[in-house]
Amino acid sequence: MPPDRPGDEQDPGPIRSEPGALLEHVVVAVFGIDDEDRLRYWGPGAHSLFGHPAEAVLGRPAGLLFPEPPPGAPGGADRLAERARTLGYWRARMPALHRDGGVFDCGFRVFPLVDPAGRSVVLGLASRGDELDRVKTNLVFLDALFETCPIGLVMLDEDLRYVHLNQALADMDGVPVADHLGRPVTEVMLTSDGGEFQRMLRSVAREDRPVVAALVGLRTPGRPDTDQVRSVSFFPLTGAGDTRRGLGGLLVDVTDREQAILEASAARQRLALLDRAAARIGTTLDLEVTARELVAAVVPEFCDACVVELVEWMDESADFDPLLPLSTRRIASGTTLAEPAVELVSGLEKVTYPPGSSIHQMLSSGRPLSAAVNEEFVTRTVTHRQRARLLLESGLACILIAPLIARGTVQGIAMFGRSAARPAFAEEDLRLAGELASRAALCLDNARLYGRVQDIALTLQRALLPSAPAAGPYVDIAHRYLPGSRVTQVGGDWYDAIALPDGRVALVVGDVMGHGVPAAAAMGRLRITAKALARHVRDPAALLAELDDCAEEAGIDWATCLILLYDPRTGRALVANAGHPPALVRHRDGTVRTLAGGLGVPLGVGGVAYRTIEADLPEGATVALYTDGLVEARGQDIDAGIDALCSRLAGPVGSLEDAAERILAELLPETAGDDTVLVLARVRRA
Repeated sequence: MPPDRPGDEQDPGPIRSEPGALLEHVVVAVFGIDDEDRLRYWGPGAHSLFGHPAEAVLGRPAGLLFPEPPPGAPGGADRLAERARTLGYWRARMPALHRDGGVFDCGFRVFPLVDPAGRSVVLGLASRGDELDRVKTNLVFLDALFETCPIGLVMLDEDLRYVHLNQALADMDGVPVADHLGRPVTEVMLTSDGGEFQRMLRSVAREDRPVVAALVGLRTPGRPDTDQVRSVSFFPLTGAGDTRRGLGGLLVDVTDREQAILEASAARQRLALLDRAAARIGTTLDLEVTARELVAAVVPEFCDACVVELVEWMDESADFDPLLPLSTRRIASGTTLAEPAVELVSGLEKVTYPPGSSIHQMLSSGRPLSAAVNEEFVTRTVTHRQRARLLLESGLACILIAPLIARGTVQGIAMFGRSAARPAFAEEDLRLAGELASRAALCLDNARLYGRVQDIALTLQRALLPSAPAAGPYVDIAHRYLPGSRVTQVGGDWYDAIALPDGRVALVVGDVMGHGVPAAAAMGRLRITAKALARHVRDPAALLAELDDCAEEAGIDWATCLILLYDPRTGRALVANAGHPPALVRHRDGTVRTLAGGLGVPLGVGGVAYRTIEADLPEGATVALYTDGLVEARGQDIDAGIDALCSRLAGPVGSLEDAAERILAELLPETAGDDTVLVLARVRRA
């Protein structure tokens, strides 16, 4: 509180109301009247309102602030002090006297206080009456404007978040007023203009230049399936006092007037959906993954539920017969609806549609169709009463069915469902669904053809690999071949165990570069050649030279091969290697060593002689032959993979079959990236 000595009073300027409020520019005078009705306090703003500096009024009668009263009437100061002391708080409008002699209408609020010294003081607050009237008028106008104006009104902060809005705008958005506050405007006004609307708002805030009657196409979370066009005007808010800057806006729904913009916005959204779907569908050559990608691309943006089904009753040479039932296999589904919709789309794998169903009608025409979910549709399409009831109670109001046809072959069907909360499928939606189904069908057909080729290659490779290698009485064998994932195709990995005269055994493992049928065929040729030559060529290096000639004649550019010839009479092994990972030998005490010598170039390169090395294989030793699929992985050096295999071999090895299973389980990922061969051979002396 200001001191009561004139010389100590400091006036920092007029007191104003809270920054940013309507009262901000109203001067408020603060003064104090003591028990003798003299001015003892002269606060900031009093000088501005009454014109007196502090040194001219402190200690003088408070009556100098009021015009002379009529004879016999109490003065203005006496009345203020008496009412404050009697009532505790009093407010009134009274004439006040300016230093220049002018009389003006003034609003007073007075109440008693006790100062730090224990003296009773009446504290008064005063403001010009015309300024108070202006504030009241503005408040009434603003309240009426936000209550009754049919135009959307909004206030945004500098970060384009909602600060204030009226009910008219909340009704346009279909979102309560309270759910707007604090959210970015782009979370409520959802445009498909590549961010142009947001850039326009930031330009208004940054450059202080208003935008008038700009047309914006949008949707809102409260009306996600209703396209709107609004005429928007935004202007900068300068930020009174220390308040934050922002934007004020007026928004008018002109959807009916701007139907052309609405249609263009919907077309852009459909194109955007097609673009995203084209990027997301067909990333792999797996049928089920491709089908799931189609579902993910359309739910929930295009529909509330989707299923993809492949036909099973026909082959490529069969014609569709609308008089026969249609059997399908559901391979992907998804929905945003609650039960029983979840059970409806995901609780069935095999589906049979009776003749005359909507699916038959759609396949007969080859074009998408839509239908309302009612008793008639359900009766014609669903054979099981329980499934029919699920469909009627699922919340789906309409279904769009599109054929999956590629290269003249019916792959299956895609069904899209919408609840009553969305508009029914229109003609544009049928065209969009047809385009989505056409793209998905081509990807599905690619996956189907790819799977067929891979199945052929896998069948060929397994037919060419030995089912029970003949290792003889001195070598026990456990062997495993695992093809890579369907994405990586079947490779050219192979192995063999060949019983030779005198009890000798040749162990062979190899890998032809490439995948699919060509790699499988090349592998078969090399294996058959090696088996035939092994009975006549006693030196593994010479056998590799013969295989190298065979590879060059067959056009095999690159293949690795390792041959180990074991003689149980001497316990020694001859080893030659054409670019293949080295053989490993586990001794009975658990130590593991690598037979790394004699490494030569791969088969098919030609021009380089191979070399044979000798190695002792003690009684009970276990030899491990393998291909790179077991020890090489993305992000891992092959030497680290070989070390990992050595550590697994060093563990207890009882049954070779159990050991092979354990090693593969510990070293291979869930989805292998390449074919894998593992041969474990335990040797004995003759």
